[in-house]
Amino acid sequence: MLLAKDINRGGVSGNATANGGELEAPIAEMSSNSIPVHPLGVKPLGNQYLVSGPTARQSLGSLGPLPDEMILQILEYLDILSLKNAGLTCRFLYAFCQLDELWKTLFLETSLQPFAWQGSWRNTLLKTPTGRRARIDCSNVFSDVIHRPFACAHVVLEKYSLDIPEANQIRRFERLNHDDFAQTWSSKPFILTNCIQRWPVYNDWNIQELKRRYSNVEFRAEAVDWTFSTYHEYMSNNEDESPLYLFDKGFAEKMKIQIGHNTDAVYWPPECFGPDLFELLGEERPAHRWLIIGPKRSGSTFHKDPNGTSAWNAVLEGSKYWIMFPPTAQVPGVYVSEDSSEVTSPLSIAEWLLEFHKEARALPGCVEGVCKAGEILHVPSGWWHLVVNLEAGIALTQNFVPKSHLADVLSFLRDKPDQVTGFKRNIESPYDLFVERLKTHYPHLLDNALEELDRRNQSKKRKWEEAVGKKGDAEDNAGGFSFGFGDEDEDDIP
Repeated sequence: MLLAKDINRGGVSGNATANGGELEAPIAEMSSNSIPVHPLGVKPLGNQYLVSGPTARQSLGSLGPLPDEMILQILEYLDILSLKNAGLTCRFLYAFCQLDELWKTLFLETSLQPFAWQGSWRNTLLKTPTGRRARIDCSNVFSDVIHRPFACAHVVLEKYSLDIPEANQIRRFERLNHDDFAQTWSSKPFILTNCIQRWPVYNDWNIQELKRRYSNVEFRAEAVDWTFSTYHEYMSNNEDESPLYLFDKGFAEKMKIQIGHNTDAVYWPPECFGPDLFELLGEERPAHRWLIIGPKRSGSTFHKDPNGTSAWNAVLEGSKYWIMFPPTAQVPGVYVSEDSSEVTSPLSIAEWLLEFHKEARALPGCVEGVCKAGEILHVPSGWWHLVVNLEAGIALTQNFVPKSHLADVLSFLRDKPDQVTGFKRNIESPYDLFVERLKTHYPHLLDNALEELDRRNQSKKRKWEEAVGKKGDAEDNAGGFSFGFGDEDEDDIP
């Protein structure tokens, strides 16, 4: 990645101009291998070795010896007024105190209501109209901690979504029948291009129409509940590295729409996926369908879908880039605890793309694709996936249990009860509840799934015994050279 140019002697780079100590820096569009100039003139840390003259860090006083990461942690403890005042002490802290992630955290803690979105978390919290904020020249501030979020927010996503290697491309079909799905494709990702066109919502919904119809309806967007008009203002005017993603499970009730195969339904699950066995749970089934709306750059970092379920994701407007890996893959940059209960990955999608995408793309089993408006993507049970919006858009998603993956779901509910999510609190054992319903409606299917689980367990046991046996044999028959310090009664100890 190219860095901002023209940094000699700590001057303002690119097309930015300094006037009386204030900086006017338009964010220019640049090539796919470069990043635009930071609006304050801040540069990556490495650039300080290419300049002469003093840097802003020299004015930090007693904070000077601290690394940038520690300074950021200290600032995270400040309240609104203290953070604002800290930014008035010197250029270096001024640049630090403009980091919008600091103000986002304070905003979420204060639960400010009502409010008018002003283009950034800082402006909104301080009620500063867009364009009224001072721009101090910080061209002698060199910090990866400050510059990197800006760089990530301006990553050119098309660099990663275009020119996908042929071997990695997610298979695309116009249609697929249930037999083909059950026999061949239930464990593989694919995209259907002619499947949802008959849904009424496909022709009726777009972002502007939803704003007109549901302007005052509150939806869940990660950690906040906002009216759609407020979220629309946010998604239309923000510079967040990871924009808030509207992801609402109660949308059907809020929008007063019908889903299913009745005459008033606005959409229904595609027939190719067959019966959804979790439907046996009726009102007791876990959360399973969501309305998804977001701006460009919004999305989800690597995860597996809950409870061992499969899923489909239908795009009504916009387009999404997907990169996916089989259940047993070790995804670069994604760290999983031994019991799989915790997943740690980079803080943002852009960070992962910058650091790990090239390595991940070369791994066996990696598949990628762009799902466009009017298309639907299948996420098999247990598959790792990252998804990012290439443009603002709307999608509908639903988790389901196909017959071919019943054993996977039963295994998850039985063996990982602490990781089961989405069920109501009064349901003590989702596994027992599901088994009870299966006994009534699909007894033979249940028997087959339980037999499959027994075969898997026996296979794991044999592999363990073989591994332990081979280790024991190796120890018993060990010969040749070995390194050691000898016994106590040996004379020659190296």
